[in-house]
Amino acid sequence: MIDDPTSWPPLPLAEWETTRATLHMWTQIVGKVRLALSPPVNHWWQVPLYVSARGLTTSAIPYGGHIFEMEFDFAGGHLAIRKTGQPPTLVRLYPRSVADFYQEVMAALLAAGIEVKIWPMPVEIANPIPFPDDRQHASYDPEYVDRFHRILVQVDAILKEFRGRFIGKASPVHFFWGSFDLAATRFSGRRAPERAGADPITREAYSHECSSAGFWPGGGDIAGPAFYSYAAPEPPGYAADGVLPPAAFCHPKLHEFILMYDHVRSAASPRGDLLDFFQSTYDAAANRGNWDRVNLERARIAGQ
Repeated sequence: MIDDPTSWPPLPLAEWETTRATLHMWTQIVGKVRLALSPPVNHWWQVPLYVSARGLTTSAIPYGGHIFEMEFDFAGGHLAIRKTGQPPTLVRLYPRSVADFYQEVMAALLAAGIEVKIWPMPVEIANPIPFPDDRQHASYDPEYVDRFHRILVQVDAILKEFRGRFIGKASPVHFFWGSFDLAATRFSGRRAPERAGADPITREAYSHECSSAGFWPGGGDIAGPAFYSYAAPEPPGYAADGVLPPAAFCHPKLHEFILMYDHVRSAASPRGDLLDFFQSTYDAAANRGNWDRVNLERARIAGQ
């Protein structure tokens, strides 16, 4: 069903921008709970959310002798907090301010016996407003959230298929609530040069050479949903490589290859175009960066 046109609904940024901005802040609140209570994993892999059948989930978080999970159940219209041995606590999703959502989520966690303190300041956005004070973002259109989730379900499956071609070190397919994108990353196995002036978050995220690809609903210089791929560090000549499909291009400011979502949803085979995009942009990174492809890729090891 991946190539079924109904699986790729329109998602014009202008029509759900206020909802997207509010949901972005809500996911940051939940993501920061996971960050506060999860043991560290390389490259911050302990902090993202994951696509689930009904929305986005933290997966299991250890807490004392229990585990708990927080899941945005977009189909049910609530955030579910589930702790072992207890009935779930539900926080409704509807047009409400970030401040109101933050207050109820923290109260629900405390009522479930989960004590956690998070830094209540959004990250990776311009002009952040502390969660307890944010009454500016208060939109929620379930139709557009459903469309967003339906797209994430398809992209998650395709990224996992692409990830399966690689047997070197690779990230899970995960949703970063800071940048609000779904991504998967491959690594060459070599350390990356130190980034001058890098903050601790960036230093850990890009400590090793990588090629990353994903989906983002858009913003700033990209005025609509798009797929992206980049190499870090960027090897010489990378941006000049020809990639597939022909509609893909290297953005001169972002230094990333971009393929607009609207091209993919109208393609004869969205899956085929996306796999071509992910593969060809990875090829550019691996070839230009002199990766040990024979020992990193399943097909090459199998002699295919």
